[in-house]
Amino acid sequence: MSAPLIVSIPHSLGRDEAMRRLKTGLSRTAANVPVMSVEEERWDGNRMSFRVRALGQVAAGHVDVEDSHVRLEVTLPWLLQRFAEVAQAAIQKSGQLLLTKR
Repeated sequence: MSAPLIVSIPHSLGRDEAMRRLKTGLSRTAANVPVMSVEEERWDGNRMSFRVRALGQVAAGHVDVEDSHVRLEVTLPWLLQRFAEVAQAAIQKSGQLLLTKR
């Protein structure tokens, strides 16, 4: 099994506001990426477990929401590992946009 892709995104929203934004953010982000769909999204406290499908491959992971940062960890299947750097940059950018104070 491959090493997980880990992205940490700092924020200054506090845990509750960050969770509120993330609860709508995954589905909204997936809607903007035609090759990706959300198959499962489940919250347990401040952790969201998820499973997404992209390019016919399934990736699973979780997001931990803390007071000052969000940590995403996802295990990519071998085909999607080739896109890990691009995925990491896209996740970082989308996450920062979602978690920026407005």
